[in-house]
Amino acid sequence: MATARVDLDGNTITPMTICMIGAGGFIGSHLCEKLMAETPHTVLAVDVYNDKIKHLLEPDSLPWNGRIQFHRLNIKNDSRLEGLIKCSDLTINLAAICTPADYNTRPLDTIYSNFIDALPVVKYCSENNKRLIHFSTCEVYGKTIGSFLPKDSPLRQDPAYYILKEDTSPCIFGSVEKQRWSYACAKQLIERLIYAEGAENGLEFTIVRPFNWIGPRMDFIPGIDGPSEGVPRVLACFSNNLLRREPLKLVDGGESQRTFIYIKDAIEAVLLMIENPARASGHIFNVGNPNNEVTVRQLAEMMTKVYSKVSGEEAIESPTIDVSSKEFYGEGYDDSDKRIPDMTIINKQLGLNPLLISYN
Repeated sequence: MATARVDLDGNTITPMTICMIGAGGFIGSHLCEKLMAETPHTVLAVDVYNDKIKHLLEPDSLPWNGRIQFHRLNIKNDSRLEGLIKCSDLTINLAAICTPADYNTRPLDTIYSNFIDALPVVKYCSENNKRLIHFSTCEVYGKTIGSFLPKDSPLRQDPAYYILKEDTSPCIFGSVEKQRWSYACAKQLIERLIYAEGAENGLEFTIVRPFNWIGPRMDFIPGIDGPSEGVPRVLACFSNNLLRREPLKLVDGGESQRTFIYIKDAIEAVLLMIENPARASGHIFNVGNPNNEVTVRQLAEMMTKVYSKVSGEEAIESPTIDVSSKEFYGEGYDDSDKRIPDMTIINKQLGLNPLLISYN
């Protein structure tokens, strides 16, 4: 564990207590690992489940023993939450329903989880003068301007029409009937509320917009390490099909484009935000890899090749199959076309991380 850490301006970093809401999830578990292994900070880990961080909590002989405490509570209705925020220097809010299959099938739960349930967190931070790092999503951008241009328009190749910038890109969603946007709308509204709290009441905040972070503990394989029902995200869906030797299902032809970044690379950026409040506060940060873009169809092809190489099994005769979004996700589904982050602001404020290259 590092004992004498300095920030980007050369100042000694004082050990802090961090209230991490959603610490037992995918991002939270990796962030907890990073904080325990490399910093002197203390984490009050708040979640309903701790399966993904159990290895950090026991046995007592772990080198960080005493620096991470698990608090099993649901932020919807637990009066202990404000006390945990009060005794912390920083609150990180990761709690959310963030599985695409839920957005149009459970829109009320999605809206409540991502907006209503986050309100007390923002309120307690603002009223107690506590710093907040809130995790939003790249989905707040919705569709790109370029997606509305004719298919053969040369403007579709102009980065101005598809690169997503925190301070200038509009947020373009589908109609109200397309309930898939319930998640993005709720996330955008809580962003606006946080921003307003900063402007009117002096809340010290940072908002993070992740662009498809991937890695261990991200999702479940149905019936193997998770429930047999439900639809996980794309990598787990494809892994499930490969293991069962079934065709990989390409929603609406797999034409959507995504950029992916490995979780440990993304966590490096989050640690910079935590330890450099003077540079991070008041900002919204894209965190992704703009140079790692593929279509969902290309992703399926890559995963099929890798699985065949690792398993020694030949790919099945028809490795992919096209399905409609209605068939796969249900009524009311819609999607964004491209998600490419502009990384100018984070590189300017927190330094050029070699893992996060600016788009040129």
